Formats: sequence, structure tokens, C-alpha cells
Amino acid sequence: MKIKYNLLHKDLETKARYGNIETNHGVVETPMFMPVGTRATVKMLTPEELYECNSGIILSNTYHLWLRPGEDLIAKAGGLHKFMNYKRPILTDSGGFQVFSLAKPKDITEEGVHFKSHIDGSNLFLTPEKSIQIQNKLDSDIAMSFDECPPASASYEYMKNSVERTIRWAKRGKESHNNLNQSLFGIIQGGAYEDLRKYSAIETVKLGFDGYGIGGVANDGESKEDMYKAIDYSIPFLPEDKPRYLMGVGEPIDLLEGIERGVDMFDCVLSTRIARHGNAFTMEGKINLKNSKYKEDFTPIENSCDCYTCKNHTKAYIRHLVNSDEALGGRLLSIHNTRFLIKMMEEIREAIKKDKFLEYKKVFLEKYKNNI
Repeated sequence: MKIKYNLLHKDLETKARYGNIETNHGVVETPMFMPVGTRATVKMLTPEELYECNSGIILSNTYHLWLRPGEDLIAKAGGLHKFMNYKRPILTDSGGFQVFSLAKPKDITEEGVHFKSHIDGSNLFLTPEKSIQIQNKLDSDIAMSFDECPPASASYEYMKNSVERTIRWAKRGKESHNNLNQSLFGIIQGGAYEDLRKYSAIETVKLGFDGYGIGGVANDGESKEDMYKAIDYSIPFLPEDKPRYLMGVGEPIDLLEGIERGVDMFDCVLSTRIARHGNAFTMEGKINLKNSKYKEDFTPIENSCDCYTCKNHTKAYIRHLVNSDEALGGRLLSIHNTRFLIKMMEEIREAIKKDKFLEYKKVFLEKYKNNI
């Protein structure tokens, strides 16, 4: 079946929304944070550990799975869920972000994008149709349209042409989409230009997707101010009965700002990436466990956290693991960081239901310092 979004409550003071999404692999509540499992695995974590973190939807990457192990092998295994043994919903991105990071401007054509494999340098060509066909075989619950991802520094003229191409590509991808059990999201682009975001949203919605991503906000060089503008310029033109997904965003402060503006879904590699470098989210901000001040700290990362790591291990032990290059250190921090963001979402959902989102945000920001 296609997903179904149910809007259950709107915060009285903001655009924050509480709802749920019905999928083939269960019902998930929104707003939600989605851990990223690029190569059919959320780095360092087993599916069982993700369930314990109360993870709902996770992401996998079309580009990486196309190259290794290949969409045909995954289809032969019974689809991505069976291949990686994840029993809850999965969203696949289109591969566009990775492709455009590898391509040169001259290699972007109306038909698709020419680029070289990051693995062996071989010549590759990805089109909107091919991206959708790969995702059809992966059999994720939600597939994403193939969009052009221009840099934040792109000129207005370039961005305008890019938006128009992304709309044409969205139409082509939708026409080639043939997995009746898979939903398809369109993607809004347009940088920080209000008229382009409006145009992109209106024209993409006309094509009739199952949900809508707001793209181009996690590019290198994108300022926070421009990110928030992109959301503000897009949201008013997106339907209330479809989920809204801010792509590639996972900083706690940005999650709060996005939710206040009406976003339902977020994803980011941040929770596991910073863990592999010894960093942890706490209510007072990010901390670096490599720091000598934690050498004899026999307390959990966060006293109020209910994750496996905080219930069983101390900062001193994790510091020892991280500084000894033991993989368990990164695993324990990945569990904590993933649970931290998911638990934050659980608390936000409760605040929205009680019309207390702004109160929650105020208390959170009074404690949280966005630095290490």
C-alpha cells in the first residue's frame, strides 16, 4: 500500500504538527528523526539496537546500493527489508546528492548526469528513470525523486534553470515509477530564493506525490539563515495532508526550528558520524569524550537518558575505548546519540499534543550549547 499521513494535532502557537504515517511496515509518529543507513546498515548498529532506540523509518542510499551490492541482488534477496533484516519502514534517497558531489557542471544534461564511480573511477550515468527503477527494485516504503542539487553559491539564473529541470525530472521519474507498494516523494528546490521555492513547491505539488522533501538545505556553504528561509518559503505551498521532510538535517537546534515551521521528518548521518569521533549529544550540548576531564568521570553520558549505553557504561569507560581505538566506543556513542535524537522527538511530540512546543523549545535552548 501507499503511505498515509494522518494530521492529529497542530500546535496552537506555531506550525508544529503531531501526526503519524501508516506504512507497509508499521505506523510511525511524527515529527520524527530518521537514522541514516547508507549502505543498508546504520553504521555500528544492529536492527535490534535500532528497535531499542525506538527508531521508526531509516534511510538507505540508492547510489551506494546501486554500486554495491547492486539492486538486482537485493531484489533477489526479497528486497531491502529482508536483505538487511530491518522490519520497520525504510526510505531510500535518490542518489542525487552523491551524484552531484561527484559530477562536474558540464556533465549535467537534460537526460541525466555523467560522473565517475567513487569506487573504481568507472564512467556512470544516472537518469531520473534509472534512479526510480533502482528504488523500485530495492522495494523501500518511500522512494525519493531524482533532483538536481545545486550548490548554495549558485546564481539566481542557474538556480532557476535547476529548479525547472528538477520539476521535469520529477515528472519523468513519477511516470516510470511502477512499484505499487512504494510511495514516491517529490523534492522542492530553489535555494534561498523565495519566488523559486514557491514556484518549485507549487509545480511539484501539481504532479501529485505522496509526500514532499525540502532539499538543498544541507549543502556545503548553506547558512542556517538560508536553511530557515528555504523552509519558510516552501511550507505554505505544501499540502497539509502529506508529510514534509527536511532532507539531511540533524542538529538538535535545526530540528526545533524545522518543527516550529511545520516539518515532520528529518534525517542525518550526524548521530553516528560524531560518535565515531568520540562525540556525544547531551542536554548541555555536544561533548568530546576524548577530553582528559572525563578520565575519572564514572557517571553516564546523560543521567536522564534511557539508552543501553547510559544504563550500563560511564564516560570514563567510553573515553578509554575511544582513546584506545576500540570499535565498541563508537558503537556505544552511536547508540546514545541515535537514542538522544529519537527521545528528543518523543518529548517534542508530547509537547505539541499539549500545545507546549515553544515552552519545550525555550527550556531546551536554555541548556543546550551548540559546540564541542
